[in-house]
Amino acid sequence: MIDVIIAGGGPTGSMLAGELRLHGVRVLVLEKDAEPAAYVRSLGLHVRSIEVMDQRGLLEQFLAHGRQFPVGGGYFAAIDKPVPELDTAHGYILGIPQPVTERLLAEHATELGAEIRRGCEVVGVGQDEDGVSVELASGGTPANEGVAGGGGTRLRSRYLVGCDGGRSTVRKLLGVGFPGQPAQAETLLGEMEVTEAPETIAAVVAEIRQTEKRFGLGPVGEGRYRVVVPAEGVAEDRSVPPTLEEFKRQLRAYSGTDFGVHSPRWLSRFGDATRLAEHYRVGRVLLAGDAAHVHPPLGGQGLNLGIQDAFNLGWKLAAEIKGQAPEGLLDSYEGERRPVAAAVLDNTRVQTLLISTDPTAQAVRRLMSELMDFEGVTRHLIEKVTALDIRYDFGEGHELLGRRLRDVKLKQGRLYELLHGGRGLLLDQTGGRLSLAGWADRVDHVVDGSEELDVPAVLLRPDGHVAWVGEDQEELLDRLPRWFGAATG
Repeated sequence: MIDVIIAGGGPTGSMLAGELRLHGVRVLVLEKDAEPAAYVRSLGLHVRSIEVMDQRGLLEQFLAHGRQFPVGGGYFAAIDKPVPELDTAHGYILGIPQPVTERLLAEHATELGAEIRRGCEVVGVGQDEDGVSVELASGGTPANEGVAGGGGTRLRSRYLVGCDGGRSTVRKLLGVGFPGQPAQAETLLGEMEVTEAPETIAAVVAEIRQTEKRFGLGPVGEGRYRVVVPAEGVAEDRSVPPTLEEFKRQLRAYSGTDFGVHSPRWLSRFGDATRLAEHYRVGRVLLAGDAAHVHPPLGGQGLNLGIQDAFNLGWKLAAEIKGQAPEGLLDSYEGERRPVAAAVLDNTRVQTLLISTDPTAQAVRRLMSELMDFEGVTRHLIEKVTALDIRYDFGEGHELLGRRLRDVKLKQGRLYELLHGGRGLLLDQTGGRLSLAGWADRVDHVVDGSEELDVPAVLLRPDGHVAWVGEDQEELLDRLPRWFGAATG
């Protein structure tokens, strides 16, 4: 039997597949699209996602295909303010198109042994105490009894994870509620060629963006421009792409010219709906990425949020499958990640308000701009967008507890170089007085020191979050079972 079936081969699904394979879990990814998507919804990775790639030894590949940009002003609702120094060794944005991110993560997963099947649409899901049954659409073969939906080929696995986007079939078949706010406005997005001169385009865009932040034309290479413009209304079915004529009409409505747009590579639309799944887990079926949460793309948080969902879930689900998970570990995925998504929905709602041309919204924007003159306010908002503010609730203790530790230089290298294998890590600066006897099969013990880390020792979960800080062996032995299960041997 397959250990885990992942529905959806986008960034979240591929990241999760790679994480599971690090622990030897048998993984099958089912992607309904026969070919990789050409459209570019996301343009890059934020600080936390860059750290994730570094922790898994993938960053050099991403850097080779992307471009580094400083974390500049305009991070929050396009309000341009000086950016304070951030608590990270990767204080930049990595510009990299979403299709490239998807390809690199899929290649990583398959190199580790995951199987990815394209053109496989999940149409039915059922589960019992032993596993999950998944039905695929394949020529109308009768569905098996007890499988919601129904279709053709039947597959069986121990767990299923729905990473199949905002219109998630898995979520719907589970009957998980997806409450929130429907779209009130819609934006057209696409890549196409233009005939207008670049300097004219830049001047017109700069003028319009003084009041309309959802308008833009920017070069993306090979003579094409990425075009963003408000739609006339909200489409009944946003899965139907807009036409080139719609782009021309809206461009003329906002700027008086359509810039001579032609030869589109792809055309798409997105709304400002905000929705959050009521549950991330129902028995042996879990949700991650856009299947669990949707929100406006302000701040470029969506792809990053999904990748970090997968990073949190992967090691926990692997431990459950291998019989090493302590009670409640798998449920901690929802407990930790759902509040993070709720906070992202909140900050995108606020940003949606702040970019509105409504006079009242503009008054709020002016006040927010004044507040962001205070460095602490700007830092707080940037840390929200970049996910640097995340601190999981591990109880009372050291200020590092629950936070992800930044990369630090050690005497023998870098911290993140020690995390490539996806295992826990005890960084011991006591000279080796601590012991991991009974957990050495799951946690690495590194006796080393860092001038950047002023603590005796830290215990890191496989996702890099600090699970314990101290130097007392009994305290360590009390904390290890909480995240890594019972001792062996």
